Amino acid sequence: MDHQALIVFFIAAVFLVGFAITFAHFIAPSSKNAQKAEAYECGIPTTGLTWLQFNVGYYLFAILFLIFDVETVFIFPWAVVFKQVGMVGFIEIIIFFFILILGLLYAWKKHALIWE
Repeated sequence: MDHQALIVFFIAAVFLVGFAITFAHFIAPSSKNAQKAEAYECGIPTTGLTWLQFNVGYYLFAILFLIFDVETVFIFPWAVVFKQVGMVGFIEIIIFFFILILGLLYAWKKHALIWE
């Protein structure tokens, strides 16, 4: 019985998503203007080549920022329930910090934090 319900839910999900995409395709306004294919840069017309590669350092810096941003998302709830979790929670957060520090040291060693 459980497998049948799962199959029904899967088929319903595929049908509903397919219907929503098809329906949106038919009712959405579309424009065949050539400007739609151009790169948008704050309203200023682009000059020169618009498809250029960025330095991979920008992406590495952004990923490192996201990693440490997610770290704060985990630290706030832990700080709120610090008294309830006791020593086990404290040890777990120390392990969490240790792993993050290892990642930071690795990024530092690979010079990923140098902004050029």
